[in-house]
Amino acid sequence: MATPALLTAHDCTGHIHLIIGSGPLAASRCARSVQVGAHPVVIAPANAAVHYSLAQSIEEGVVRWVQEDFRDEHLRTLGRAEVEGYPDAVFVTTMSSDPLRATISQLCKRWRIPVNVVDAPALCTFTLLSTHTDGPLQVGITTSGRGCKLSSRIRREIAAELPPNFGVAVERLGTMRKRIWDEDYKMQAHEAVKPEPEIEDEEAAQKHTFNNLVKEDDTSAATLRTRRMRWLSQICEYWPLSRLAAITDGDVNAILAAYTAPTEVATPPTDTSILPRPPQRKGVITLAGSGPGHPGLLTRAAHTAIETADFILADKLVPAEILALIPRRTPVHIARKFPGNADAAQEEMLQLGLAALAQGKHVLRLKQGDPYLYGRGAEEVAFFRGHRYQIRVIPGVTSALSAPLFAEIPVTHRAVADELVVCTGTGRKGAAPVPPSYKASKTVVFLMALHRVQSLIESLVDNNSMGEPNGEAQQDSRTRWPASTPCAVIERASCPDQRVIRTTLEHVCQAIEDEGSRPPGLLVVGKACEVLHKPAEGRRWVIEEGFRALDDVTSPDTTLDMIKELGHDWKTTAMKDTTIPHVQAVGPDPGPASAV
Repeated sequence: MATPALLTAHDCTGHIHLIIGSGPLAASRCARSVQVGAHPVVIAPANAAVHYSLAQSIEEGVVRWVQEDFRDEHLRTLGRAEVEGYPDAVFVTTMSSDPLRATISQLCKRWRIPVNVVDAPALCTFTLLSTHTDGPLQVGITTSGRGCKLSSRIRREIAAELPPNFGVAVERLGTMRKRIWDEDYKMQAHEAVKPEPEIEDEEAAQKHTFNNLVKEDDTSAATLRTRRMRWLSQICEYWPLSRLAAITDGDVNAILAAYTAPTEVATPPTDTSILPRPPQRKGVITLAGSGPGHPGLLTRAAHTAIETADFILADKLVPAEILALIPRRTPVHIARKFPGNADAAQEEMLQLGLAALAQGKHVLRLKQGDPYLYGRGAEEVAFFRGHRYQIRVIPGVTSALSAPLFAEIPVTHRAVADELVVCTGTGRKGAAPVPPSYKASKTVVFLMALHRVQSLIESLVDNNSMGEPNGEAQQDSRTRWPASTPCAVIERASCPDQRVIRTTLEHVCQAIEDEGSRPPGLLVVGKACEVLHKPAEGRRWVIEEGFRALDDVTSPDTTLDMIKELGHDWKTTAMKDTTIPHVQAVGPDPGPASAV
């Protein structure tokens, strides 16, 4: 398999591009150069047949035509003066029988000039992508010269799945990000110590700090900045693209204001009409679990509730594939449960539910996983019952059991694991619960724990670090877990971008820090983690990317074709160089990725 190319986006404003040839492809290359702000120069003899659109561009002065056969000197004289006359890129568009193609390629490589030769990947130092452009948004597909028509089709199909005019939303989100930075800069002007802004990279994985705990009672200026920027990061991560595309300036102002003032909650509208009205039907509320993420794991009852609800209150972690099943006519409110805002956002959801119920609506409270497993489900049932509304509860497939299954971890296994414990990593008000004691045949699944994984691992392994949830130290008689205990981090379970990190308690914190965060995720601890996957010799951790096993699962009412993605096997394993301690640096494995 060929080595993958480094895909980049270049600012070509003012650059000079040499195009060798005068046919349709040369015309296309010139048009693209003009579009990105470059100045194309065509080299072709005076008697050459010039494509009609290229001839028009030459006539309009947009393209310069050097009416000569190609000579070596062109590569050192037709470029910009700032780079000593060398062009910024060369495009060879002549027929494959032209002997000059190889010569031009060799000269360009010798003089470090980027060169692209049509239908000759071996002669190129770069290839062009099939590109979809919508304002600041660009989606590029390349087959590295192996299948131009195929890349064009893939690009079209991906672009067709994007919301219309999505570039406007990208522009608005970018403006919002700049606004946050500008306001934060003004706040920093009054601080003695000015923190350095975190550098963002479009290609880099989400940093592990994305999951860090933010407590609601922390109102410092530094925490406010953290909340606002992380809120922006999280809506980009969690919200459906269709919802992001519909964001307005009013939405931006309202949501940013929520981080400088207490969250306003909805109240039922007052009716001052004195005209007689027919009796209003009593509202109905349903509490339903949406499962771990894949639409195929919705129960039939939950799917019916989604289709028949008048108003839906959804948790922020309900994935876009589930929200895509909601009829367009149905209004949806996504919980604003972002760092430091959980209780206020929960109260907002409850009041919005009451307001809709007072209007006689069928309200669906859609929750991730199962409503009663660390989902405040019973609290919401008690709340609505206290307001004299009957509530029905529909169970959901919990990630506590399904995520290990999708990662090929049997939580119980004969002669290995005969006990399963499900724990939360975050107690009330952000407190750390007491983790369970070690037992060789025990499997523990920690939900909502990755944001404080360092302290969790210390409390599991280190005899000197443990306290009660209220912070008061106590005598701890628990049996600690060996640092060599197998464990696995499972993120985005059942979704196409599922990721599994297989490691041990000794190395799991370093693995998360190096590989970044992809919430929501959970941690599985115990020997069951190695029943079907033996440890990789000489490696601290192994990463598995992707999940496609349920793509063919359908229900009588819903096809999953609308949520399929293109072009990946259902699971691939990307090995990282995690050699045990001879070197401190952890870098990419020089060997090829292997398939599971």
